[in-house]
Amino acid sequence: MRPVPIESQPLVWNPCFANLGEDFLTHLQPTPLPETYWIHKNQHFLRTLGWPTEGLNSADALLAFSGCAIPEGAKPFASVYSGHQFGVWAGQLGDGRAITLGEVDSALGLQEVQLKGAGPTPYSRRGDGRAVLRSSIREYLCSEAMHGLGIPTTRALCLTGSPQSVRREEIETAAVVTRTAPSFLRFGHFEHFSSSGQTAQLQKLADHALAEHLPECKVRASAGEHNGNIYAVMLQTVCDRTAHMVAQWQAVGFCHGVMNTDNMSILGLTLDYGPFQFLDGFNPRHICNHTDSQGRYAYHRQPNVAYWNLFCLGQALAPLINDQDLTVSVLETYKSSFPMALDQAMGRKLGIVDRALIDQLLQLMAKEQVDYPLFWRQLSHAVLAQGAQTGSEASAWTLVRDLFLDRPAWDIWQQDYLRALGEHDVSQVGQSMLAHNPKFVLRNHLAEIAIRKAKSGDFSEVDTLMTLLQSPFEEHPGYEAYAQLPPAWASSIEISCSS
Repeated sequence: MRPVPIESQPLVWNPCFANLGEDFLTHLQPTPLPETYWIHKNQHFLRTLGWPTEGLNSADALLAFSGCAIPEGAKPFASVYSGHQFGVWAGQLGDGRAITLGEVDSALGLQEVQLKGAGPTPYSRRGDGRAVLRSSIREYLCSEAMHGLGIPTTRALCLTGSPQSVRREEIETAAVVTRTAPSFLRFGHFEHFSSSGQTAQLQKLADHALAEHLPECKVRASAGEHNGNIYAVMLQTVCDRTAHMVAQWQAVGFCHGVMNTDNMSILGLTLDYGPFQFLDGFNPRHICNHTDSQGRYAYHRQPNVAYWNLFCLGQALAPLINDQDLTVSVLETYKSSFPMALDQAMGRKLGIVDRALIDQLLQLMAKEQVDYPLFWRQLSHAVLAQGAQTGSEASAWTLVRDLFLDRPAWDIWQQDYLRALGEHDVSQVGQSMLAHNPKFVLRNHLAEIAIRKAKSGDFSEVDTLMTLLQSPFEEHPGYEAYAQLPPAWASSIEISCSS
């Protein structure tokens, strides 16, 4: 495969992770797709990276980001890892359909650039290494939607397609998502070497993560945190970041759907968008993954699953920490850090931190499965109107009240809430709530409409959603339909691991 320069985009490729050696990865070439075409280019993110936007406009760029050619200076590879899937040890896994081109300098620091759907690797486990148009659009949009919501996530640079057929539940066409992150290191990378007793490789990997991605751990260990045990400080950092990330998931109503340890980021980034969903009606027991027959990854179980996954990581790092009591004490901090992070996240949505009010409200919402994003946005407008005292507050509160069938129960909660708000600058609280309760989230039916149009060659809905989701707290006049209740047919959408 020939190397190609990406015109007007002098990318400097750095063999950072690749320097770890052949125990950690396999160098290989992507498998070219026929007749590739652009679906979408994330020019906004390109500018954020400090890369010229002209860099996605050439024919060579299309080839490079479809896996049909290699950018000049890149040395592609797939990494090996292991993991627990649905609570069961799965053994060796790895990048089965993702090929990393390398790390590139950017305004955000070093970024790994990875092609998802670029063909089989030694870790594909008899799979074809491809991604389909449907799942690729979902990941492309959701990674940027999460970033727009302020939730740590991998990012998406561009999306390309091909007419090549790919078999999943049905015959579909292929696509490639170019995604980036400071690192795609997963809990499973550490589990892989620890489970096979490769302590030297485990330490080499941990030292790489500390030096390249978690340099603050050295400072904290030097200051005496956890008796100077840098690997315990590393585990503490991952626990804290994971608690913060999952608290934000819960607050926004995001269901990951497949929280296997190989899908958990060591940097606390939301990773691998497969059978995800943003809640419509608030149902804490909602299972978004059709494949998850036992409901292991139901929305209300996500915080405890994260805790379980962190214990797997702690077990993997145990040979380096070399102190069982210390390892357990670090992991136990999640029991306080997650509730604290969730209280703060929900407090920002409510405008005040009041756990009793939040608990009562969520119980009321769950009883009737009130639409989650619509409720919070309308509540924000009602509080803002209450503070402005322009005479519109009564109608604003009516819109919120009409979301409930049990009006008397709502009225009691509203009175308690207004009483609590009375001690604050209500107008300022309303403004803050609008900045923390999005008008737009990537509801299943919105993604499905974009996918159906894209299958016919119309990518306009992908572009529209990208615009809305990159700034989801803005009003975007004229696009109110994207923030309304889902249509009846939305409840019939099924998403699985192939999504």
